[in-house]
Amino acid sequence: MAGQRRGLWIDAARRFRRDRPAVLGLVVFGAIALAAVVGPWLYGVDPAAIDYGRANLPPGAGHWLGTNDRGQDLLARLLRGGRVSLTVGLAAMVVATGLGTGIGAIAGFYGGWLDGILMRLTDLFLSLPQLPLLLLIVYLFRDGVRAIAGPETGIFALVVLTIGGLNWMATARLIRANFLSLREADFVKAAETLGARPARLIWKHILPNAIGPAIVAATLSVGSAILTESTLNFLGLGFPPDVPTWGRMLYDAQNFLEISPHMALFPGLAVFLTVLSINFVGDGLRDALDPHQRR
Repeated sequence: MAGQRRGLWIDAARRFRRDRPAVLGLVVFGAIALAAVVGPWLYGVDPAAIDYGRANLPPGAGHWLGTNDRGQDLLARLLRGGRVSLTVGLAAMVVATGLGTGIGAIAGFYGGWLDGILMRLTDLFLSLPQLPLLLLIVYLFRDGVRAIAGPETGIFALVVLTIGGLNWMATARLIRANFLSLREADFVKAAETLGARPARLIWKHILPNAIGPAIVAATLSVGSAILTESTLNFLGLGFPPDVPTWGRMLYDAQNFLEISPHMALFPGLAVFLTVLSINFVGDGLRDALDPHQRR
């Protein structure tokens, strides 16, 4: 069975490599992530340095992407903000995927009343208006978490847990559906007959064969989390003003669109390219992992 799974993953990788938009998306996202990781060290400009004598400068030799209304270098802030935005997206994806996988696996494997309770809980979360609820949670608890964990760490944990805690439902439904079909498979029945415990059946036999759709959902949730984080910062409810994020840069640029459109152009382009490339990768993974695409 392990050899068959390896063959399926190799076959999926080959199909993914033949999908040009997906490969291009992976390359673009990799370039953005690499720039966010090593760019601040290579560029070497302090993103927090204020120089009102150079405020609202257009892109040029001294400042490649121009400056904002406080004379801060936009490229330095864009690179540093990429670290925050991408980290939030990836961390929220881990939270959402972990919750969704755990709840879906338990519901699909055990069934019965437990499945009913967990699926009604999933329906409840699906019916909630996510953005208003997210804004309310951040508004109510941001002062408390700042006092406990600090202004940056506290807001980071609150934003990640809130975004992840409101986006696990699609993964849970996908995992549950796969578990319901796989728990009756012959190899699962054989392992159960040989005395495999429920935990081993879930983690060793069923989950590796059910995780494909969850990987696709996790990939797409990164882009959704980045957009949500940008929305929070654009509305002024995210990280502190001295922490550069793409959403905060857009928030700062809203009053200068006529005289300094570059302040909004470059962070908006960064969000657009990141989300678009992630969606291309997700579409490519969906097609590569789809059994109907196999020859």
